[in-house]
Amino acid sequence: MTEIRPRRSVFSMPGSNARALEKARTLPADVVMIDLEDAVTPEAKASARQAVTAAIASGSFGRREVVVRINSPDTSTGEADLAAIAPTGPDAVVVPKVNGPDVLVSVGSRLWRLGAPERTKVWAMIESPMAILEIGAIASAARDIDSRLACLVMGPNDLAKGSRVRLGVPGRPALVPWLMSGVAAARAYEIDILDGIYNAFEDADGFRHECEQGRDCGFDGKMLIHPSQIEPANAIFGPSGEEVAEAQAIIAAFAQPENAGRGVIPFRGRMAERLHAAEAARTLAITDAIAALTA
Repeated sequence: MTEIRPRRSVFSMPGSNARALEKARTLPADVVMIDLEDAVTPEAKASARQAVTAAIASGSFGRREVVVRINSPDTSTGEADLAAIAPTGPDAVVVPKVNGPDVLVSVGSRLWRLGAPERTKVWAMIESPMAILEIGAIASAARDIDSRLACLVMGPNDLAKGSRVRLGVPGRPALVPWLMSGVAAARAYEIDILDGIYNAFEDADGFRHECEQGRDCGFDGKMLIHPSQIEPANAIFGPSGEEVAEAQAIIAAFAQPENAGRGVIPFRGRMAERLHAAEAARTLAITDAIAALTA
């Protein structure tokens, strides 16, 4: 069974910001994403790479996942990022602007050659109209062990720029079909998928509504750009107390002797199938994984 990791909150910060790197060690985010790409100016990339390499090697981020977004692996800067970061063993390398599966297999193979431990996975940023058209093929790279693909990350800002879609409309109606294509692809190949950032970080109500939309659409968590977004994302994308109690009750109901071997049972005025028991088990597993982060 694939390891379940909570990815409710993925806090992104520039690798060139030493103060942010230090603060990230104490934030309650499930994942810390250190950016060497768009958030770092060209003249600062070499020094940022050195700082990030040292930060990861220090192992001081606790039980949080630590992932690094590199520059395009088809550039000399991206190659230098991979060469420096791979041996330090981050939890994942995030590949920007993925338009097809080939680049993921290439990055995964290079990670092997560069000495990255097996636990270092690959995440793919979905940021262009071409990526949307190829989303199924991109997700299918997870079937190739060399790709190490474990997660898709939607990039709404770049998607909007490339397609001329307007952001800021409540409910994101223009983006929803693409978001759902990503969710379907991720689920078909049994990998995680993260919703993109909410730009207006001072708009707490808007952020909460977008988190709720992302959760209801099936996303595992959300990319964040401000510490104030972490707690709401954790609460919304994590199982509620009521959901945990219901999951426990479903599993207990199927465990009754009279329900042994039954595929469908009556449960609280409705019919529950074995698939509901499987989903309940996952709810409890993610709850346990969340508890382990704060233990």
